[in-house]
Amino acid sequence: MLEVVRIPVLKDNYVWMMHDHAGGDTVVIDPAVADPVLKEAEERGWTIGQIWNTHWHPDHVGGNAAIKAATGCAITGPAAEAEKIGTLDRLVGEGDSVSIGSHAATVMEVPAHTAGHIAYHLAADRLLFAGDTLFAMGCGRLFEGTAAQMFANMQRFAGLPDDTQVYCAHEYTQSNGRFGLTVEPDNQAIAARMADVDAARSRGEATVPTTIGQERATNVFLRAANVEELARRREAKDIA
Repeated sequence: MLEVVRIPVLKDNYVWMMHDHAGGDTVVIDPAVADPVLKEAEERGWTIGQIWNTHWHPDHVGGNAAIKAATGCAITGPAAEAEKIGTLDRLVGEGDSVSIGSHAATVMEVPAHTAGHIAYHLAADRLLFAGDTLFAMGCGRLFEGTAAQMFANMQRFAGLPDDTQVYCAHEYTQSNGRFGLTVEPDNQAIAARMADVDAARSRGEATVPTTIGQERATNVFLRAANVEELARRREAKDIA
């Protein structure tokens, strides 16, 4: 059995830590900082053996060096961003496989937020670590890529099974949902979800992970009909 733990850090980041109870392996995904991650692992009696990075931004790799120094873990990340992530031990790209115990993850190249962004898809376990590409009711900003690339990413994610759990790296759901209601004001699924999101945030609770099924119903970026529509929505969200 795989257990995934959410570790809130910085202002709105989530670091994910995944543990294989059968084999005892532990992977950290996108550690922004080290200390909370090391503390969580110690409290649980888990030994961190790997880090998986999705892209080079400091709030995703900032804890790499300290965690590696403390644990000796191996760090995997996008080959296309190797020059920007100096701590990588293994460089991966589209179709490569990484694993935690007997559980395999396939690397998906999903450029747009950054030029070499990747995601990790554990198909058999219905898990997706999407970094800053897919958010709950949102998508990443187009810092280094194009709307066409992001549209392709959204289409690719939309094709995954509805029950796939999506682990994104930020708590952006409230702002994404509010924007979504301006785009699809008659979408009752968004309205209902936002009622739940607002209630959860008022209690200080997280709103992720999400699922592909939820995103198909409520994410106006994943629901965009074409590149031009996604581009308009992304531009409007950027200035909202």
